[in-house]
Amino acid sequence: MKEKVVLITGGSRGIGKEIALKFAKEGYITLFTYLNSKEKAEQIKKQIEKNYEGKCEIYKLDIKEENQIKTLIKNIIDKYQHIDVLINNAGIDKVSFIEEKTKADFIEILEVNLIGPFLLSKEVAPHMLEKKQGKIINISSNNSINTNCPYSLEYDASKAALNSLTYNLSDLYAPYIKVNAIAPGWVKTDMLDLEEGEEIEKEKINIGRFAEASEIANLTYFLSTKEADYINREIIKIDGGFHG
Repeated sequence: MKEKVVLITGGSRGIGKEIALKFAKEGYITLFTYLNSKEKAEQIKKQIEKNYEGKCEIYKLDIKEENQIKTLIKNIIDKYQHIDVLINNAGIDKVSFIEEKTKADFIEILEVNLIGPFLLSKEVAPHMLEKKQGKIINISSNNSINTNCPYSLEYDASKAALNSLTYNLSDLYAPYIKVNAIAPGWVKTDMLDLEEGEEIEKEKINIGRFAEASEIANLTYFLSTKEADYINREIIKIDGGFHG
């Protein structure tokens, strides 16, 4: 039986890091990308190799560059012959007043949060279709559904569009590739910086706390399993019952 291969974008920190650790723990060949955090990526690689004795490779990738994406997927397929799970996790946000937002900022967020997942899915899908199986999991946000933030309006728009992409890819690649999205709410990571607003936000959550990144990783892994094969074309909220 061949070892399964997972490719995770933005795996050097936050949710992506926990996803990489979870898949490595479950025996996957774990491949993940980073952009600037090379040292953190290397630390995670060492952690995986030491704690789980698994194969792990890291790749520097600017998700805005189509040629880099094409080269990455070609190199992975040449080496491993298959990618079983693609997790489009890399994303950016820019919190600011609308008067401060620029066209360039909006375009950059769309390139990373939406166009990047489209290009990666487009490159990976033919190899999954050849094997007649595969999972694509997009990391969206509850901001894409009914929890909005005017200071992050371009982020919200990009994630809503990612949900639409999820639906369309599921239709295009049925029945062999299952395509779903996960829409987290507040998650405790090193990127979370609410200052005094944290307690106010927790009051809006039925469970009364923020999610651990590992909880998002656990759901992501479950969607990759055979037990989740009948879950398809879904946007799954995991936000503790947020009612902002």
